[in-house]
Amino acid sequence: MIQSVDFRNFKVLWKTKLDLGRFTLIVGPNGSGKTTALQALQAAANPGSYTFEHLASVGYPCSTVEVVVHWGNPYNGLTTKAIWPSAGDRDQIYQDQEGRRVGDPTASSLRKFLTRIRSYSLDATAIANPVRLQPNLELAHNGGLLPGVLDQLRDREPERFEALNRELARWLPEFDRVLFSTPGSGVRAFLLRTHQQHHTIGASDLSQGTLLALAILTVAYLPDPPSIVCFEEPDRGIHPRLLREVRDALYRLSYPESFGDSREPAQVVATTHSPYFLDLFKDHPDEVIIAQKVGVEARFEPLSQRSDLQEILESAHLGEVWYSGILGGVPSGG
Repeated sequence: MIQSVDFRNFKVLWKTKLDLGRFTLIVGPNGSGKTTALQALQAAANPGSYTFEHLASVGYPCSTVEVVVHWGNPYNGLTTKAIWPSAGDRDQIYQDQEGRRVGDPTASSLRKFLTRIRSYSLDATAIANPVRLQPNLELAHNGGLLPGVLDQLRDREPERFEALNRELARWLPEFDRVLFSTPGSGVRAFLLRTHQQHHTIGASDLSQGTLLALAILTVAYLPDPPSIVCFEEPDRGIHPRLLREVRDALYRLSYPESFGDSREPAQVVATTHSPYFLDLFKDHPDEVIIAQKVGVEARFEPLSQRSDLQEILESAHLGEVWYSGILGGVPSGG
């Protein structure tokens, strides 16, 4: 698991640190570095896919961009440093606490963990599109390829597929299960069947919220999810009554043992600027990071480190307190 990440000259993240747990929610306004932090994790995993010019902070002279990943259990004390110099070769260095390079098999294990990071910014239109079947499909960044991923889950993990259907019916009582159609040779699409009278509704005719909810549920029920799952605004487009279920789906990824699942936990990082979604984490301030924009620089501040937190929360909901600006991390004119 990743314990924290240091950013140096990475776009708006000039010099800041992001603490991570099994589950981390980053809350803040647009432009406060939330999405940039997710991009930095992916860049650290594949430094060769990015250039100094693409990553360097605008208007801030520097010669090197760095993202330093600090590992937790079972690799406490080890770091992975991704470097993009203005002149010279990009590099990815694995080190111990003394700065000595770490070799295989440890470096290979850490590299594999990093390369299995997946980030999702879901789009309803992409989710609904039929797909041409091929082996080992993965959900795309925008939720595309979902029909193929669901088809694989049905064939390879029928018990999980049935569990997903039961949870879908609980989230959206008007439906009772996912069905499939074949609109062309080797092409798969999905439909939802209504609970009453068993009518079928094609994906393109489903609401945006229904499609987004199904994509989130599918990731939560994968038998071998990515090592780190990043969700940009998983609450976006979801009815407020479903936000608790969305939170629990993300918790299912991070804490599978709490849901009777024996698979390895995924580390989840989600972003939001919804006070309603944030309020669901009032009892878990250790999972919340406030993204602040100070001038043109973004910073991350763990909510749990505020000495006045309990006093602030005694008479108000967490979402209300954040929305009021008391905790920071809200739009400002300065």
